Parts: sequence; structure tokens; C-alpha cells
Amino acid sequence: MSTEPKRPPFDSNRAWTDAANMVTANRDLLLALAGVFLVVPAFAVAMLLPPPQPAEGADFQTMLAPFGEYYRNNAVVLVAMALFQMIGTLSILALFTDTRRPTVGEAIRQGFRYTPTAIAAQLILGMAIGAMVMLPIMLGGATKSFGFTVLGFLAAVVLGIWAWVRLSLVAPAVIVDRLANPFRALERSWRLTEGHVLRLLVFFILVLIGFVVVMLVAEGVTRLLLALVASAKTTDIVATLVGTLMQAVMSVYFVAIAAACHRQLAGPSVQSMVDKFE
Repeated sequence: MSTEPKRPPFDSNRAWTDAANMVTANRDLLLALAGVFLVVPAFAVAMLLPPPQPAEGADFQTMLAPFGEYYRNNAVVLVAMALFQMIGTLSILALFTDTRRPTVGEAIRQGFRYTPTAIAAQLILGMAIGAMVMLPIMLGGATKSFGFTVLGFLAAVVLGIWAWVRLSLVAPAVIVDRLANPFRALERSWRLTEGHVLRLLVFFILVLIGFVVVMLVAEGVTRLLLALVASAKTTDIVATLVGTLMQAVMSVYFVAIAAACHRQLAGPSVQSMVDKFE
């Protein structure tokens, strides 16, 4: 019989409060980290390498073709941006969770140190979820039945989401628990999220919906107001900047949420995080 004490259910209100407190307490340092690693590269790519706009009235396959060519032609730049942003994300996570209260430089060094582990974990996660998703789709397609194919697709979506939630705390497992082995980081997230998948999923979805609505409204209002007083080019530049800033804010909050969820689910015996207000 297991002697491990039963953990209390995940408290989303507490997680959100902790995350918001982390962001507020580190606001000044976040301006530097998020500005350099999240806002600048995303805005530069959006301005210099904007994605293609689908033609009106085109079918689905015709709409996808330009995107395939876009990603093939700009793969190096896009991968470099993703890597740069990953270093920034891990640095922000280190800023939130390191009990030594690191400087910006120290946080960046921690983020850089654990980036290979995070990349390896993400690759393993992607392959695992890909295999889980493809299996029911292939089984459904093998029956040559439309109904079974749809069921296979729905099963694949459910399995993919479930696996993503179970492994959503890999980044804090790497940074907070100092796990350089990607398999151990994946295992750590798997154990922490056990029994909390539904609550975590609902929490993530609600936060995502809230941010998406705010982002759409902010960018839409910006475009509407500037269209009355500025040129189309100026309107596009400013609206893109606003959208990029909102995306960076959302990313910062989701990093804080991951840190708060890890702290809560890891339990009081894990002294890897401190409240910045104490």
C-alpha cells in the first residue's frame, strides 16, 4: 500500500493569483527580458518576413500552398527566432523561480544552460504526441469508413490534448528542479499533473480565451483609430507592434502560470520557489 499522502485538488484561483503576483513583483526586469527575447524578434519577423495572406475564395489546398513555401524559404530565420525566444522564456522562468533572486544576466545564463534540455524534451514530446495522434487516425482510415475516420480523428485530438496537459510542466521541471535529463523532466511533469488534467485544461483554456479576446480587441481598436488619422502603412506597423506586445504579455503570463502550477502541485516540501513578496 502506498504511503504517499493524497494531494489536494488543483486550485486555479490560487495559481492565477500566484502567477499575477510573480509578474507584478518582477515587472521591471521583465521589461528587459521580454522586450529583448520576445518582442523584438517577433516584431522584426512580422515586419521583414510577413506570412502570406490567403487569397479570397481559394480552396483549402490552394490556401496552404503559399504557407508551405513561406516556411521552406524562411526556415532558418524562423528556427533561430524560436530558439532565441525559448532562451528568453526559460530565462523568465528562472527569474520567477530562483530562490537566489537572480539578476537579468544570471537569469539569461540559466535559460541558456537549460535550453538544450528543453529542446530535447520538446522534440520527444512532439514525437510522442504525433505518434499518439496518428495511431487512431490511421486505424480509422484503415476501416475505409467515414464514421470510423471521424471517430479516429476525435480520439486523436483528445489524446493529443491529454498528453499535452500531462507534459505541460516540463519547462519548470527543467528550471526549478534542475533536471538536465529531458526524460526525467517529462517524467516529473507526468507525475505532477496526475489526477489534475481536467482542472488544468479548463484553467489553461479560460486564460487563453481571455488573452485572445483582449489581443483581438486591442489590435482591432488600434487599427480602427489609426485608420482615421494615419496612412495604411503606419496603421499596419503600429497595429502589428501592439499585437506583438500583447503576445509577449500573454507568453509572460503563461510562463508565470506554469511556474505557479509547478509550485502548487509539487507541494510544500519542494523549496525551489519563493514568494517575491516575502
